[in-house]
Amino acid sequence: MDTLNNRTVFITGASRGIGRAIAIACARQGANVVVAAKSDTPHPKLPGTIHSVAEEIQAAGGNALPLVLDVRDEKQVRQRMDEAADQFGGIDALVNNAGAIRLTGVENLKISRYDLMHQVNARAVFNCSQAALPYLKDSEQAHILSLSPPLNLDKKWFAQYGPYTTTKYAMTMLSIGMAEEFRRYGIAVNTLWPKTLIATSAIEFEAGGPQMMAHGRKPEIMADAAVSILGKSASELSGENLIDEDVLRAEGIDDFEHYRYEQGEKSLMPDLFLE
Repeated sequence: MDTLNNRTVFITGASRGIGRAIAIACARQGANVVVAAKSDTPHPKLPGTIHSVAEEIQAAGGNALPLVLDVRDEKQVRQRMDEAADQFGGIDALVNNAGAIRLTGVENLKISRYDLMHQVNARAVFNCSQAALPYLKDSEQAHILSLSPPLNLDKKWFAQYGPYTTTKYAMTMLSIGMAEEFRRYGIAVNTLWPKTLIATSAIEFEAGGPQMMAHGRKPEIMADAAVSILGKSASELSGENLIDEDVLRAEGIDDFEHYRYEQGEKSLMPDLFLE
């Protein structure tokens, strides 16, 4: 069943990685997908732009609207939400996927980098959710889904890279708050995080290097979990901090081998913030 057919999904950071995978998975369900990211022109190292992903969405059976978006820019965020709603007649779901990472402690982290992580992670969830809210109120099956982890206050997650940890946890705490605040509007608010490392450019260039990729899964596991979440009503699922594997197991899926980035016997590495 195409649970997202004719629904409009606005995805930040959608030009590559997990955002791209979610965009294409939504398109296969017949969704209108807003590809919102800064990648307007090709990057010398990183594949994908909003335009290349829009083409993939069309090929997968969805409708695409590529929009250049910097989630730090309040005025631009509101403008892009308005453009998306004008194009497709509304917005049914917001996926806060855009992220910034630097696994460094307070002593050696530049304040400018901390500001970037705070703005692209925590502040963007506030910014984008607030801007989407008027349109989500009018949807019969509205969702806000943020890619952030369950709260794990074990000191080891703060010891080496507390700045990054606190910005990701802030995303989750805002989501917990919005789930309660927006419950009266029938808007579902949840978070999603991978059970294992996901092989993306963030891992390749910021968190472990290319050799780590073989210990991870493809972004498609997160995409399939996201589609499952977005297909449910607010009365069924809201206020939860979800893990991709658990979401898919609840759908009756228990074979995850095809999601491996590299087939073989290499062990999968748990993602950050999970035991």
